[in-house]
Amino acid sequence: MSIKLKCLSHTPLRGLNDPGADVVAEVDAILAKSRADVEAFDPELIVVFAPDHYNGLFYDLMPQFVIATAAESVADYQTLPGPLSVDQDLALEMARFILDSDVDIAISHRLQVDHGCTQTLEELTGSLSRYPVIPIIINSVAPPFGPYRRIRKLGEAVGRFLAKLDKRVLILGTGGLSHEPPVPLLAGAPDDIADFLIAGRNPTPEFRAARQARTIATGQIFGTAECPLTPLNTEWDLAFMDLLVDGRLAEIDDFKIEEISRAAGRSTHEIRTWVAAFSALAAAGAYAARQEYYRPINEWIAGYGVVSAELR
Repeated sequence: MSIKLKCLSHTPLRGLNDPGADVVAEVDAILAKSRADVEAFDPELIVVFAPDHYNGLFYDLMPQFVIATAAESVADYQTLPGPLSVDQDLALEMARFILDSDVDIAISHRLQVDHGCTQTLEELTGSLSRYPVIPIIINSVAPPFGPYRRIRKLGEAVGRFLAKLDKRVLILGTGGLSHEPPVPLLAGAPDDIADFLIAGRNPTPEFRAARQARTIATGQIFGTAECPLTPLNTEWDLAFMDLLVDGRLAEIDDFKIEEISRAAGRSTHEIRTWVAAFSALAAAGAYAARQEYYRPINEWIAGYGVVSAELR
């Protein structure tokens, strides 16, 4: 058994509303290093904890956790189209193990995944299908949310399962950090927005283009007095990454959902993917971790960070 971890921010605005060339070069460099790390490790399995942004999951049935036995990219925000190389048998075996661990998880045999899952796979492997993968989607944008202690329990169950495998496994968490793009809320939404949030699968190209244009427009003013959304919070981001690096995962059980939303933005709850990833690694054994990059990037509406870890 050999397990490594990488947690990365993602952003739909990469390549669409970029910061200065020096910042883009910094991010390109850390991504190139991360990809080289993955290629050197040559994983036999990738487990990716990812959010969804109302592309595969909607309020007609909104589970907190979903494991996919088959998944296809919706190809939003310039991400690649096509299927992921999901290990169906192993995904089902993992699902049974998670359920036997007293953690409820839904199963999808035909899941649509968006940039929250695919962007990081592309950046670290150059493809959606280079390595066998098991996607686990954690609800991170559609309230109400379960408590953070439940995220740790999910991750721990996954980690115990992975510890039984005689494989090189890469665990990915992708999302956040401080982060508030223009994602609508169901509460108080106009009828057309509510209809989309409840059952908006397979939108027209025109609808998807308009949604992308709204996000780009927000990125162009984010962090200024013109933008009413919660600004990036560097102090919060760095404290959260320090907590993970230091192995103080038990403190996550005390995280308060509304406090995080106020301090760092409503979509900061994508850090649930990082929590699950680190909890999985910790359940497999003691780890060593390091922060490899951080910068608040208003143009991308994201505190952009990279953290890596491996079993000691």
